[in-house]
Amino acid sequence: MKKQKSSGGLQSSAGLVRYFDAESKNAIHMDPKTALAICIVFGLGILVLNWTI
Repeated sequence: MKKQKSSGGLQSSAGLVRYFDAESKNAIHMDPKTALAICIVFGLGILVLNWTI
């Protein structure tokens, strides 16, 4: 029988986890509630524009 070759999925994703886990000092930091509120206001603005046209 042939020996199955390991895909190495766990090892190959370890670098990505370290990359995304590191926080940049000059990144934008925002509260999740603020992001949700911005999305809701933006969505309501689009709905209002669609109703007026």
